[in-house]
Amino acid sequence: MNKPVESQAGTLTGAEAVVEMLKAHGVQILFGLCGDTSLPFYDALARLPHGMRHILTRDERSAAYMADGYARVSGKVGVCEGPSGGGATYILPGLAEANESSVPVLCINSDISVSARGRYTLTELDQGALMRPVTKWNAVLDRAQDIPRIFRAAFDQMTSGRPGAAHIALPFDVQNGPVDRSDVWGDAGLGRYPARRVAPDPSCVELAAKLLQGAAHPLFLCGGGVVISGAEQELLELAERLSAPIATTISGKGSITEEHPLAVGVVGSNGGTPETRAIVDQADLVVFVGCRAGSVTTERWRHPAPGKVKVIHLDVDPAVLGVNYRVDAALVGDAKLALAALNQALATTKRPLEASAVQKVKEEKFAKFRGLAQSGDKPIKPERVVAEVARSLDPDAIVVVDAGTPCPYFSAYFPARATGRRFFSNRAHGALGYSMSAAVGAHFARPQVKCVSVMGDGSFGFTSGELETVARHRLPITFIVISNGTYGWIKAGQRTGYDGRYYGVDFDATDHAAVAAAYGVKSRRVTEPNDLGKALKEALAHAGPALVDIVCQPLHEAKAPVSEWIA
Repeated sequence: MNKPVESQAGTLTGAEAVVEMLKAHGVQILFGLCGDTSLPFYDALARLPHGMRHILTRDERSAAYMADGYARVSGKVGVCEGPSGGGATYILPGLAEANESSVPVLCINSDISVSARGRYTLTELDQGALMRPVTKWNAVLDRAQDIPRIFRAAFDQMTSGRPGAAHIALPFDVQNGPVDRSDVWGDAGLGRYPARRVAPDPSCVELAAKLLQGAAHPLFLCGGGVVISGAEQELLELAERLSAPIATTISGKGSITEEHPLAVGVVGSNGGTPETRAIVDQADLVVFVGCRAGSVTTERWRHPAPGKVKVIHLDVDPAVLGVNYRVDAALVGDAKLALAALNQALATTKRPLEASAVQKVKEEKFAKFRGLAQSGDKPIKPERVVAEVARSLDPDAIVVVDAGTPCPYFSAYFPARATGRRFFSNRAHGALGYSMSAAVGAHFARPQVKCVSVMGDGSFGFTSGELETVARHRLPITFIVISNGTYGWIKAGQRTGYDGRYYGVDFDATDHAAVAAAYGVKSRRVTEPNDLGKALKEALAHAGPALVDIVCQPLHEAKAPVSEWIA
């Protein structure tokens, strides 16, 4: 084993330079897992006075999900790291989710030495080719002296324009090479996003303003871009100016408080309902804001109906515009700046607030929900879980839900009582096992508020090892497991689309509370509806980690707010 390389006067080692570059960009926390190719980097972290905190995870995938959750809630770049070979393949799913969700996550994978390439070296892998399809930007370092330039480029790419993920492969010998100390600097402003906002073309703003003035029933359909941009106030001002309803995607939840009279809630095939769909169908002009108008949001491009409504599409990514709908006005730019420009262009416009149609559909929607949420049936209905969680949390709490069973229920019925990123799910690729780790990242981003992770029992099986990480750090996160012994989303799809021919979807019931207790997590299993409220309140009040395992009605037997099981 090579001995640690020490820096010389006027120079740093590559590993030291990496630490200093992270520090220069304002990085405060790293999530990762050790490996032999990472030893120089870990040694530099151990020796240098950088002030960063390293969270050792039990899985590289979890490290990426933690970085993702941290970035979504903090507004800063999330950083994860791992070793070569299997470490790179394990960490990839988290990068794919972050990048497609426009979340800036920097992944550093150590690698075999440059001099060992092509010699069948253990863990040899073309990391550049592996990561290229799932990142916005990536690089494989060949020389230590390139480290400062490459890291500056990574932060620039992640936080400028459409945010996204970046990957850097860091060979073992590069970590030991020399770097000129004078070249080690960075722009701390690029550690936050969006770092460099771009305003839309004024002529496009003028056209969009005319269309809005001429619309009798405009509707805003907002994706995650509103929250990413911090454009909630500009959106509200414009919507109130036009008396226009605001609907959101799941990622757009938090664009407006759902208690506002103009707030429709989540629409689409996952989390939308017939009532919210009716509001979309009433519009004569739809403004997509930071939203790709994808299959789930539009119920396979049927709501809104193509050709029957005018469309304004606003997005920071020009590639998004016009892909799914003919666009009457296209605005390329940051959502906050674009909405502010529209407000200025419509400064003399002020329509009386008329929200009776929105209020009517919300009343109808939640009347149905309350009927199910108050049920004493066994197994416990998921609606009751949502109602009890909502009753027990304050508006500032952060709720992270997995993409399976919890997602439609919480998207539809859990109220966003404050704006900003307080609710999220992994909507890009929907991999199970996201919520537990992402909630850890969210906690470190905003430790002063309660973080809740909601998952199905399928997801629990993917990620339960991270309970050790949670217990080791005594993180006051509450985990809720909706247990039904099946991959419910797939089983529901088999029931509706394949005549109930169930195959390969059921597994044995597990006492998840017992598993959590073995890790040192306060836990309880709930089977009785009347015990649920007390169990949740006790878990939420606990000073450390807690888990509530709830035996629930499976999706294929429930009335989930899902119009299509295959998106």
